[in-house]
Amino acid sequence: MPAPDAAPPDERWRQAHLGHWLYLAGRRFEERVLTLVGRSARAPLALANLAARGQVTAAHLHVTRHLRLDGDRLTDLAQRAGMSKQAMADLVEQCLAWGLVRREPDPQDRRARRIRFTPTGLDWLAAFQDAIERAEAEARAELGDDVLTVVRLGLEAYATSPD
Repeated sequence: MPAPDAAPPDERWRQAHLGHWLYLAGRRFEERVLTLVGRSARAPLALANLAARGQVTAAHLHVTRHLRLDGDRLTDLAQRAGMSKQAMADLVEQCLAWGLVRREPDPQDRRARRIRFTPTGLDWLAAFQDAIERAEAEARAELGDDVLTVVRLGLEAYATSPD
């Protein structure tokens, strides 16, 4: 037990490290993207309303971000997103109910099903792209070209380097 007159230990390190800053920055960026999609004229109205009311979350962006245009099996989509198959299945069910995606037979294996964007989902994807571009432009305006370029290149190198 420390002496009663000893200074308390410095615990700032618990929230002043790279992982914490990456988490906060990522959360801020994704929240901004969802806000922008919710205000987008390109987003399907029902989905924009869901996003504006906080019904579409950062978790749903895993489907938006990782579903290939030619479709995916659920297991492949979950793996690409770094999620369990069950967690992805729950997100896909919500996206099905919203008309964002559909299930169809897999042409290579009729027993399997593929998940694909619907035309509404493709409109959502276009609004998502616009929102990403605008959020990046806002970050560039806030941080400056040089800083954002270095941050982006550094994060890309770090995220893609082998363990």
